[in-house]
Amino acid sequence: MQEHTKSSTLENAIALQKYGVGQPVRRKEDDTLVRGKGRYTDDFNLPGQAHAVIVRSTHAHGVIRGINIDAARAMPGVLGVWTGKDLDAAGYGPFTCGLPLKSRDGSPLLQTNRQPLATDKVRFVGDPVAFVVAETLAQARDAAEAVELDIEPLPAVTDPEEAAKPGAPQLYDHIPNNVALDYHYGDTDKVNAAFASAAHVTKVDIENTRVAVVSMEPRVGLASYDKKTERYTLQVPTQGVAGNRANLAKNLKVPNENVRILTANVGGSFGMKNINYPEYMCILYAAKTLGRPVKWLDERSTSFLSDSHGRAQKIHAELALDAEGHFLAAKLSGYGNLGAYITGVAPSPLSLNTSKNFSSVYRTPLMAVDIKTVLTNTTLMGAYRGAGRPEANYYMERLIDRAADEMGINRLTLRKRNFIKQNQMPFAASSGVTYDSGDFQAVFNKALEISDHENFAKRKKESKKSGKLRGIAVGSYLEVTAPPGVELGKIVFDPDGSVQLITGTLDYGQGHASAFAQVLCQQLGVPFDSVKLVQGDSDIVHTGNGTGGSRSITATGMAIVGAAKLVIEKGKRAAAHMLEASEADIEFEGGSFTIAGTDRSIDIMELAKRLHDGKMPEGVPDSLDVDHTSEPVPSAFPNGCHVAEVEIDPETGVVQIVRYSAVNDFGTVINPLLVAGQLHGGVVQGIGQALMEHVRYDESGQPITGSLMDYALPRAEDVPNMTVGDHPVPATANPLGSKGCGEAGCAGSLSTVVNAVIDALSDYGIKHIDMPLTPERVWRAIQDAKGKAA
Repeated sequence: MQEHTKSSTLENAIALQKYGVGQPVRRKEDDTLVRGKGRYTDDFNLPGQAHAVIVRSTHAHGVIRGINIDAARAMPGVLGVWTGKDLDAAGYGPFTCGLPLKSRDGSPLLQTNRQPLATDKVRFVGDPVAFVVAETLAQARDAAEAVELDIEPLPAVTDPEEAAKPGAPQLYDHIPNNVALDYHYGDTDKVNAAFASAAHVTKVDIENTRVAVVSMEPRVGLASYDKKTERYTLQVPTQGVAGNRANLAKNLKVPNENVRILTANVGGSFGMKNINYPEYMCILYAAKTLGRPVKWLDERSTSFLSDSHGRAQKIHAELALDAEGHFLAAKLSGYGNLGAYITGVAPSPLSLNTSKNFSSVYRTPLMAVDIKTVLTNTTLMGAYRGAGRPEANYYMERLIDRAADEMGINRLTLRKRNFIKQNQMPFAASSGVTYDSGDFQAVFNKALEISDHENFAKRKKESKKSGKLRGIAVGSYLEVTAPPGVELGKIVFDPDGSVQLITGTLDYGQGHASAFAQVLCQQLGVPFDSVKLVQGDSDIVHTGNGTGGSRSITATGMAIVGAAKLVIEKGKRAAAHMLEASEADIEFEGGSFTIAGTDRSIDIMELAKRLHDGKMPEGVPDSLDVDHTSEPVPSAFPNGCHVAEVEIDPETGVVQIVRYSAVNDFGTVINPLLVAGQLHGGVVQGIGQALMEHVRYDESGQPITGSLMDYALPRAEDVPNMTVGDHPVPATANPLGSKGCGEAGCAGSLSTVVNAVIDALSDYGIKHIDMPLTPERVWRAIQDAKGKAA
């Protein structure tokens, strides 16, 4: 028998040094993607497929009096035209929000129970009311234009504060004042008492602007139906196939096993593609009705209407401090814009997640959050990178800068005075969660160092010589990652020497294939290149909560560690048989099973191969394969400190970010190269919202930022080189010690960019400007300040 050798042991050790946890391994998929060999949903086609086009309302609010489809149905190539009545007859279930959120009076979140196609009223521009299927996409488009809609317009409301007022247009008869959830957290009496005793109270009104996702890949679906098995199949970009299959089966009112979801490469999502949409129900219905596959592809213009949007809050924030600047209590109150329908997790970012993250890294003994989540005649709201976390940190950091200015305390000093100390861990925050780890002061100090903060005054003088205003801001953040959930860690050793790792999270740009392979390589010593990640088939991925809330590495990491232990247990039994030893004498290390005290061993890959090749006696495993589901993984608390420096041309209002630094605590970093990439991407999205992105509607509810001609996104020239540092403090609540990093860039950049701009404008006495800080807004603020001073 061929046994493991010392030379192969050395090879395993070298491999771990190159591909183990902590190594900057390049993404496995990059070679495929950069050469255009990736496969996205629109790259898939099925024989005999037809094409669907959705007919949408051009009114923001109105009563549907009639839909005439006769002309469309008679057009060349048209296979069918259907309205909401047809889908209602199919008995489909409504889209609902499954979160157990309750209003302050204890009543549950009021549901909008959205149907796939509107039948009584339309509630936003883009509301789907009918759809056409034809032999070709061109024929379907022509027929869709021939559908005649008779809609009686109603008054529309797009602002959540206005929508909650008596007399505002009502979207639903059963939701008074359009308030679906009157969220409350905290002990109001204690908070009010703290404010009453405070030496100083800072108040600021903040609009957290609505943003569109604008992922590179639009939404798309390819539906088919097998009449014999009564089974639906949907190829679609998602953030996780298992959860989306369950939601889709619920809407279709069929068992989970009657639905299969397939997801290949995904061109971005940021939360938007993690819910079920009406278009998918339409094409599945058509596929079943017509007995042939049906494909639907969104266009950029309709993506602005139909994809879920993010952020959208109007907040009044308050901070109570004693005479030395110690925080006594904090308050948030205001409104969150739900859009026209509630689906997915939409109310949570506007309420619960904002509440959880508001106290951030600071000792804030008391807090209260009161936010009404309100329905308006706008596109539905959903999770968007951070989903309440960046918003909450933004509110706290704006309050701190404002309080420091009002009290005459240095901004850095005020933060240091209120940091939670490392020796106070675990720390029960006033948000109701307990932080397990962190060294916020050390992270802060390192950020000041790498940003060369002490020499800012010199750089400001140089900018002034050039006629520019220069500002700086230092902002800390902390995120409470996704709530506990189980995750799949299935490992299969294939006969060809590859190792399948099957898990319920899903990569849509994060680089899971490399990071997860590194963890598995570290745990089992399997070759890095042998690991094949499987995430995109609900027939294989039976469990999992998908990717979201910065949970992937903590959740799948825990699942991998648990599965690896089971592999080792099986391996010891098998190796004992192969090596003719007692199982109690078998040790495992660095990819080898060894008889203790000897040099006799067998490599894990060789062992897996032998188990495949031969029949094992009773009691000996016939493979090393395991199908493991982890226990729920607690939330983690990634945190950091970002420093932004900006220059402003006062003649034009143009803002340029000239320096950007960030130090982060992501716990155990699996792959620093991937982490840096995730951080950069999040920062850029934060810059986009801070400086230019803003979904806007006119008074009638018509969107006026419905294309890339009207909606600005950051370009390369808008983004500075970033200096990035790490100060990891491993988490204690998961076996890897990881904390997640996917959304942290947004959480740190919103506040630092905005505060830096306001710092630059402080020479004019300007205290606040709402996002986005466009050249026009900045210029007008300067002109207004000059006018007041004159």
